[in-house]
Order: sequence, then C-alpha cells, then structure tokens
Amino acid sequence: MGGLQGTMHWSLRSEIERHRRECGYTLSKLGELTGINHGSLSEILNGNPPRAMTIGQLDALAAVFGREPGWLYELYTEECITEGRISRPRLIPYLVRCAEVGRKDCIEEVVPKLLDNPKNISTLFLVAEQLYESGKQKESVPFYQAVVDSEKDGHSDQFVMSQYRLFRAALGTNSEENGEAVIRFAPYRNRLPENYQLDALFQLARVCFALQKWKKSEQYADELRFLAETIYIHELDRLKRNKKSELPEVERPLVYYYGMGYLFKGAALEMQGLYVQAKPYVQGYADLGWFELLDEAGHQEVERFRIWAKANLYTLEVLSGNANIIEEYADYLESLPTIEILAGLISIMKSANIYRFCVDKVVERFSSHIASFGQFTDAIGLDRHLQFQYQTAIYEFGKGRIEKGIEETLCCLTLADLMSRYEDTLKCVTLFEEYRQYASTTQVEQYKAIVTGRKKADLIF
Repeated sequence: MGGLQGTMHWSLRSEIERHRRECGYTLSKLGELTGINHGSLSEILNGNPPRAMTIGQLDALAAVFGREPGWLYELYTEECITEGRISRPRLIPYLVRCAEVGRKDCIEEVVPKLLDNPKNISTLFLVAEQLYESGKQKESVPFYQAVVDSEKDGHSDQFVMSQYRLFRAALGTNSEENGEAVIRFAPYRNRLPENYQLDALFQLARVCFALQKWKKSEQYADELRFLAETIYIHELDRLKRNKKSELPEVERPLVYYYGMGYLFKGAALEMQGLYVQAKPYVQGYADLGWFELLDEAGHQEVERFRIWAKANLYTLEVLSGNANIIEEYADYLESLPTIEILAGLISIMKSANIYRFCVDKVVERFSSHIASFGQFTDAIGLDRHLQFQYQTAIYEFGKGRIEKGIEETLCCLTLADLMSRYEDTLKCVTLFEEYRQYASTTQVEQYKAIVTGRKKADLIF
C-alpha cells in the first residue's frame, strides 16, 4: 500500500475510531446503530488492508455521531481512487452525494483527477444523469458542463445530451439567459435522439416565442411539426405491417408535439399581425380527433387543443377588427383557466387599442382574474402578464385616465425589469416619460426606485 494512500485510510478511519471512543460505543453497538454488519464494520475499520466503505456507510456513521451531512467527505476520495484506479461503484454515489449536500470542494478536487483520462468523461456524465433524473437539475449542471468542456467528439451521445440537459436547466424567467441558452444549444438539436429532439424543438419554439423572436419560433415550430408527422407516419406503417412499435418514449403524447407545431406557428404569425395566414394553422389543431395512436392522455391533449383553437379563432377575429364578437369571446373565456383568460384579454386590449373599442365592461367582468395575474412565475405567464399590463396602460391613457395609465405602466416596468427585458423596459420608460408631468410624487419615486435599481440602467439613460 502506498504511503499517501495508507495515511488517507488511517486519517479517515482514525477520525471514525476517535468518535466511536468518545461516544463510548463498542463495534457491536456501532454496527447496531448504523445498520452496518458487525463483521463488515470490523473489516472496514481494522482490516489489513481495510475494506473499502461505501458513502452510504460513512453517512450512517456521521448520523450516529451527530455530525452534519458531508462529514469526512474530503477524506473519502481514496476509497474511490487508488493509485490511479477508479472504483465507479463507489465514485458515482460519492459525487452524487457531494452535489446533494453541497460539498463543492470535494467535487472540484476529484473532477480534474478524473479528466486526466478521457475515458472518465462517461463517469461524470452518469453522475450528471443520476442527479438530473432525480430532479436535481441545478446540481447536475457542473457535471454536464465538464462533459461538454472535455469531450472532443461533438457528435457523441453524451456530448449532445449534455448540451440538451444544460439547455433545459438554464431555462428560467430571465430573458437574456434564456436567449443565450437557445444560441448555445440550437446547433445540436438535430443530433439528439428523436424522443429528446421532439421536446427540444418544442422548448426552442416556446422560448423563442416568449423572447418575441417570431421567425425563429416559426422555424422551430415547422421542424417540430415535420418531425412529429414523420414519426407518426413511420409508426402507422409499422403497425399496418404488424411490426413492433418503435414509438419513442417522450414526455408528452406524440399528438401534443404535433399540435404544438401548429399552435406556435399560428401564434407567431398572429404576433406579426398576419391574421389571415395564421388561421389555417389554428384550424390545424382545432380537431385532432383523427390522430391515431391515442391513449387517454392523448385524448386529453386533443380536447385541450380544441379549446385553445376555439379561443384563438376568436382572437384572430377580434384582432382583425370584429367588435361584434367581443362579448361572445368574453363568454367563452370565462370557461377557461386563468392563464388562457390572460391570453384572451391581451388580444381584446390590443384590438381595443388598434380599433378604439371600449372594453371597460370586459375589464370589469374579469377584474378578479386580472387581480390574480401576479401569481404567474413561469416565463410564458410572466411574458403574458407583461403584455397585458402594457396594452392596458395604453388603453387607460387612450381613455384619458392618466393616473391609472401611469399605475399600469409602473407595473409593466417592474415586470420588464424582473425579466431583464430591455426593449420592453425602454418602451415602458418612454411611455412613463410621456406622461411624467401628471405623475404623483409617489409614482415618480416608485419609477426612480425601479430604474435606479437596475444593474444595467446605463443602457437606458
């Protein structure tokens, strides 16, 4: 046994032994308390050479001694790496636990040693996947990043999957960060397996829509629709020939991705004011009952698309200037979830501003829903809330209700600041400055507090 290895084994075990004596436990008692077999515990602590322990056994000892999670982790690495040889069955659980309990120091010490040999990149990928699959996205990021930084083959499965996982983990409410995540990941989307590619294209279309990158959202929606249709046709063909199903395992039913391809395409066209062009795409997901391969979840998705399509066809009518349909549209909105009511009200406020409609009754009718829009914390919800506040501010100014318009502008500015939406921030600043002379002292102070608190205020002034 090498000198350093012996010292490290002695240090880890001497600490355990010291705590055992301080607590007055015999080996039998310690084995009983930890659930570690007495014979195994004896071999771990007194064997020559000592038997390697698992990280779970070290955690059990720490709990019995009343120590915090991560106790003696800095001494555990020699249980995993001995004279350059790596024990993956011990190393992977160790790195997972280091990430879980926040022992970044141990991770930073071990990872460079592993990367001395390119074969160990796969070990880091397995650690990352284990963390990601258990819901610990944030903790998985450094390991995926190490794979991306170290893998020389840009077409390898683990490299491409790491890029995808980093993309998913990066998505949040910050528009700037979401935009950067799209730029980093988009070149790799077509290298993913089909099941992950479906979700990747959906996420790209969704994020670009939230970022108001309409052409990009259209592009990814087209790709999503084409891929979903290709998989669908291939699967139907196999079933007709009595061949085994090759339908990929996906997060949602296949019909969901097919419908979303139409939905985002239509929505992006709508946002560009291309209402006539948008209509066929809305009709494309209005009735997906013909779609075969539907299980119960698939049928539920078909029904959701039907509801969305009905709302969005109303939207296109209203945005095209049809005032007669607003009340009917409002009646329909009342049957929908709050997030869909929010989307509908944006369209109504937008059309009211374009065509000078009076929609005070609609606003009053949905006042309780409007008061709850602040509950949304996801990117789409925040984006819709911001759009609604901006359209409402313009509407109030248009009706001569200046104080109310300023209030709505400040709400919109707060949301734009929260999301790092610089273009929207500038629009709100411009709107406020136009009516600043009518603002109360409190409103001016609130405005200053928002603007001067910005990290990038110099970009605005």
